[in-house]
Amino acid sequence: MPFLKRAIAALAATTLAVPAAMAQQLPQTPPQADFKAAWSAPEPWRTDRFYLQTSLASVHFHPDDAHDNSQVLINPEWRLDKQWLKGQLLVGAATFDNSYSQATWYAYGGLLWRPVETVQPFYLKLTAGVIHGYRGEYQDKIPMNGSGYAPAIIPSMGYCYNRFCSEVVLFGAAGMMWTVGMTLP
Repeated sequence: MPFLKRAIAALAATTLAVPAAMAQQLPQTPPQADFKAAWSAPEPWRTDRFYLQTSLASVHFHPDDAHDNSQVLINPEWRLDKQWLKGQLLVGAATFDNSYSQATWYAYGGLLWRPVETVQPFYLKLTAGVIHGYRGEYQDKIPMNGSGYAPAIIPSMGYCYNRFCSEVVLFGAAGMMWTVGMTLP
């Protein structure tokens, strides 16, 4: 466990330091006055992208011996050219092993915002959908899972460097995950 705590602390320090260093080195995309103008933005900030990500590490806020921190996430996402509530619409589906090593699926829709116009690589994302896979003795580990399907809302924040992105994803009050992915043309 001490190794895991040191690794998580180093990971957090790196994750927080790298985006600031990259932001100073990258040429910044000029602010977009209109969402549709993003279609003519220089690469890679165009919005017609598929995004594929996987998990690197996860941590539980209240560790339990039953927890498995290797989620093995595979998450394809389509970032649409539509806007709602000033955010870019997206849809996706994820498959992963939950904290109890059970195969789990999450289908969702969501929004992605780039709140700092001068730092386009940084974004906030909020997804909402249905999760399935918590069964047996772990069925009550997520709220409203009576039928085996439960609603889920998952916030995250990310940072991109060229086509590669990394996100910190909160999974409820249980913990967080660090992911890495890439946009596909």
